[in-house]
Amino acid sequence: MTRRHPARVIAIVNQKGGVGKTTTAVNLAASVAAAERRALLLDLDPQGNASSGVGISPRTVEKSIYDVLIGRASLRDVMQKTELASLFLVPSTQDLVAVEVELVDDPDRPYKLRAVLRGFLEEEAFDYVFIDCPPSLGLLTINALAAADGVLVPMQCEYYALEGLTALMSTIDRVRGGMNPRLELEGVVLTMFDPRNNLAHQVADEVKSHFFVFDSVIPRNVRLSEAPSYGKPALLYDVQSKGAQGYLSLARELLSREASALGGPARARAAP
Repeated sequence: MTRRHPARVIAIVNQKGGVGKTTTAVNLAASVAAAERRALLLDLDPQGNASSGVGISPRTVEKSIYDVLIGRASLRDVMQKTELASLFLVPSTQDLVAVEVELVDDPDRPYKLRAVLRGFLEEEAFDYVFIDCPPSLGLLTINALAAADGVLVPMQCEYYALEGLTALMSTIDRVRGGMNPRLELEGVVLTMFDPRNNLAHQVADEVKSHFFVFDSVIPRNVRLSEAPSYGKPALLYDVQSKGAQGYLSLARELLSREASALGGPARARAAP
């Protein structure tokens, strides 16, 4: 199948847990798919929350991204459909915690994901690949950064957020310098945002003075928190909720920015 543009691979990364990273991966991928883009959500976190967030329990998965990384299966072997026709999942299981041990003697271990993705995307027509990374800067996250075109950083506006962001940017710079020169910072998205909190505004202003921050802000939202327990992205659980609307807005912004970068409207259809 001939593609006009290659798939854009976006790693969703923050080494700090509890900042809405997996929520962002699931709901941004779903929102992009709702805009009729073919999207692949790749769960690279051994906890498997992105998998269960789109209705696929890691306990029911026979083969996962772990099997792909150790050479026992292909991405096509493990890829699964979701409720959204344009959204597909590469699931994760707890087996993934063993991948560092399995690959300890492999000199190409930082590039395993890049190698399998490259071949897969030459044969499968996707517009976007979203990689949900574990909350660390270990081998799995390095694999994601080596394979990605861009990095999207979900960030909660709290006191320690800037320290973590500085460490992450240092890692991104090292990967760009030696492993993946095309890697770009896609931007920072503010999550769990409470406009009544003065500190949240102060941290947001500080981040905006150093990095690109998406205009779309993801608020604290009960419906957004409830959706994973039903195995659904927020737009399938309650599309009118502020959380779902926040991610639909983020998807529109992402697609609009890419259309501008490509010099035309070919991929700029708005999310609903």
